[in-house]
Amino acid sequence: MHVSSIVWKIKRFFNIGSERKLKKAIKLINILAQEVIRQRRKLGFSNHKDLLSRFMQGDIVNETYLRDIVISFLLAGRDTVASASTSLFWLLAENPRVAERIREEANEVLGLNQELTSCEQLRDLHYLQACVYESMRLYPPIQFDSKFCLEDDFLPDGTFVKKGTRVTYHPYAMGRMEELWGVDCLEFKPERWINKDGVFSQENPYKYPVFQAGVRVCLGKEMALVELKSMALSFLRRFNVELVHPSHHIPRFSPGLTASLRGGLPVFVREIKCTT
Repeated sequence: MHVSSIVWKIKRFFNIGSERKLKKAIKLINILAQEVIRQRRKLGFSNHKDLLSRFMQGDIVNETYLRDIVISFLLAGRDTVASASTSLFWLLAENPRVAERIREEANEVLGLNQELTSCEQLRDLHYLQACVYESMRLYPPIQFDSKFCLEDDFLPDGTFVKKGTRVTYHPYAMGRMEELWGVDCLEFKPERWINKDGVFSQENPYKYPVFQAGVRVCLGKEMALVELKSMALSFLRRFNVELVHPSHHIPRFSPGLTASLRGGLPVFVREIKCTT
């Protein structure tokens, strides 16, 4: 048994230190989740089509189940999209030519000063899609993840994996591997996702496991992409973003389930004057 596993068990038994803080944090999160459920019940859910209402209408419904659903929304949805948005705007501020190309593409697809009106239009914005994917290649919202082996198995290269083994993969590191992405792997280069016809070209999800892959692919993938792209597009067509502290160095992240910039991202936001 590792010493670390003994230490946290002692802390939990005596309710001291980090385990005491963790207990308080979990209690606070549970209160938040229960309040979300209470508000949905108060407003009614039988005629609503949001995800929580759909779960509340299901056959298996209890407070613990609904609480876990809400917490999953918060961790897997809100925080990851916020993380991806922050990294994207940091990269766009560092690469203004890319932001300008996004605006040009939007004017070509939507029309000058015309609003986005459909998902079909969003799908036609190939360069925007490439920017979002390239941003998450360099700065994935979940920088590493783990799976546990249910039965004895073998990896594709023949490595034996014993039942119960924890296998961790690291999208942050994989996005910086020269053998996967070439000698320019450290560059923010959305063009690497565009084929010769100017269309966004998807990579093998096992090479780009930001949304996981196979049967474990992220259920919220498409919704997250729509959120990211529509928000970024709406913002960039109205504003320029400049860093308060221009840096040109890799940002530092705070430890946690999702990657968050230490100290946030201070920026200047300047309105773009409309042209007719």
